[in-house]
Amino acid sequence: MDGKAYTSALSELRAVRDEIKKTQAALAKLQAARDKQITELAGYNKAKAERIAPAAGLTLADVVAIAPSLAPDHLAAQDEPTQTTAGPEPEPTPAREASEPGPAEPTADEPVGTEAPVLTRPARPQTMAEAPTAAAPPAPVPQQARILPSIPDSPAGDQWFAHTPNLASTRPNFTQQARSTVFLDAATGVLVHRDQTWHLQLKTASAVEILTAVCHAVPEGVERIYITAGDPWHRQADHYPYLKDAVTAWLNAPTPGWRTDTGRGRDRMAGHFVHPRNPVGRYQREGGEQHVEIRSVGEWFDTAAADPATIRDAFVLLWKTLRSHWPDAVVMGSPSQTGRDLWTRTIPTRGQWADGYPVLSEELRGLLHATAGQGRTELLTPPDVPEQLPALVEYDRTFAYAKHTWKSGVGTPRRVTAATFASWNEKQQTKALFGCGHWHIRVTVPDGWNHVGILPAPAPGERAWHYPKSPGTTFTTWAGGPEIYTALTNPLTAWKIEILDGILWEDGKPLDDWSKKLKDCWTRLTTKATMHGDENHRTAAHLAARAVRAILLYGIGSFAQRPRTVTGTTPRHLERDVPPDAEIIGFDDHTITWQRPTGFARDPHAHPEWAAGIWSAARAALLSQRMRDDDTYVGALHVPAGSVIAFRTDALYLTAPQNWPYHGQPGDYLYKGHLTGPLPAPTTEEDLLRLRDAGRTALTTTPSEA
Repeated sequence: MDGKAYTSALSELRAVRDEIKKTQAALAKLQAARDKQITELAGYNKAKAERIAPAAGLTLADVVAIAPSLAPDHLAAQDEPTQTTAGPEPEPTPAREASEPGPAEPTADEPVGTEAPVLTRPARPQTMAEAPTAAAPPAPVPQQARILPSIPDSPAGDQWFAHTPNLASTRPNFTQQARSTVFLDAATGVLVHRDQTWHLQLKTASAVEILTAVCHAVPEGVERIYITAGDPWHRQADHYPYLKDAVTAWLNAPTPGWRTDTGRGRDRMAGHFVHPRNPVGRYQREGGEQHVEIRSVGEWFDTAAADPATIRDAFVLLWKTLRSHWPDAVVMGSPSQTGRDLWTRTIPTRGQWADGYPVLSEELRGLLHATAGQGRTELLTPPDVPEQLPALVEYDRTFAYAKHTWKSGVGTPRRVTAATFASWNEKQQTKALFGCGHWHIRVTVPDGWNHVGILPAPAPGERAWHYPKSPGTTFTTWAGGPEIYTALTNPLTAWKIEILDGILWEDGKPLDDWSKKLKDCWTRLTTKATMHGDENHRTAAHLAARAVRAILLYGIGSFAQRPRTVTGTTPRHLERDVPPDAEIIGFDDHTITWQRPTGFARDPHAHPEWAAGIWSAARAALLSQRMRDDDTYVGALHVPAGSVIAFRTDALYLTAPQNWPYHGQPGDYLYKGHLTGPLPAPTTEEDLLRLRDAGRTALTTTPSEA
């Protein structure tokens, strides 16, 4: 770009700025008019918020906030319900990789220090009623806007420590059925089914056009269409303020001859799943039995611009490799579905858990949902790091979740109150923290602390967390044993931890067999991706290995079982039928699209205690992890203060390279990127990702300089 082009671009940018201001002003004017009309409607003595909300495109709580006189009795003292999206995962949130504490004999991934864990606890045993007020008032955490729930005082809280009656994870007694699958590049129209290839003409790439064209090309019946490129749900993205709005419009556009599927079979999944990048459209032919899903391959892996045939080969290779351990393995629609299905087929047929793993009470599941965060994502900015970085170096933990699935909590948990924990000796306390537990704690950052934060604290936002590190800061939170043990035994200074309450399970191995089999599949595919002589086969093997990683990663996330949200549509002329607790997420001349929370389902495979333990161990391993074979420690707490630029789930970004061993095993830190400075410290996630990508490219092209 020369000077003239630069000046011209600035002029265009100013014009866009002015247009945005005009649009915002117009929007504000419309919103004010809407609010005025709602207020006027509220003056009618028979006005009901349930009727006004869908007409205004607002939730019931929004309408009540504008006109409080409309508040129904059951909402008068309530806040707006929290909305959470459920469906084929997450990020993980789920959402992505993690590590686990060890037994009394430390293992390679334990956060181990040189001193025994000495907890600072009250001078006398406290009851739970006393615990919150016995200590001096805590120093406030900046912007601490979210208060985490706690277990009620006995005996009400003790009743939580039970299982949901008649609900357990059991081994299936049926064979999963495979679905006829095709792979479509929506940009080029290339369609691959088995060993056949077609070139479709997709003018608009609407859902109905794709369904019609694919079913015409493959008349014997298709049940799943994977979109490998082209993202047809984003074709009209520039017409909407958010990607999710564009996806919703694409999914809900008229589909003559088809209707939204209501689900079928044992893996029943009804309705569309709205996701900004990896949505799922579920359709059923009118008057027929044909059911078809339209999905994104992005649920499984980044395609790296591979063609549909290579992606088809990757799925075939994945299926064959899984079959070496599960003779009845079927690749299902998403990695989370596949992971959970494969896990159920490792539930023992004899022994203590032959009748299945019972599901926790809904109260404990809700508590874990609210208090167990996922991967650590944090960007440190000046003055915590230099304004000019000498370098940006990326270390990424390889297949990290697979490192930490060897032990998880099983059986009926027991409550460990502050008084009980205080009555134990040091050996008993250490054993408890090395066990499978989830702890309610009060934390104080030690004086003189100048490194990164260790324990998560709730931040403003439904699922947001931050990591306080200022000396003297006190906060109350929930955390797993690995993180607490790291805080107590880190190589710098022990933190002050006060146990307020806790949940402790019996140690078990419900995920060990499943994880070992997936790790073997991943190792074999990774080796093939490195050693095979044919480039296309190497690419297919690499993608299949990434798919195995996704199966374990999202399989673990599926155990967390978030509260579900149902998405539905209602004709405009029947808007009074929109559920009163629904949020309007879109509408056109004919249809209103809404969503509403439905809480926890009776899911026999809901085990948030397993996901929470792995996530906690993952965050701990980012800070300190022992490499047993090399007799050394790695992680953020083993680099100088001010050297850590960012955490991203299972990756660390530092200002200098480290001499950390790497053996290609799950949990090892892979030296993945190196961008030589000086360069300005990133201040936004976009800055970090841009530098990360440049660092990966630089390390690949000039490894000798890294």
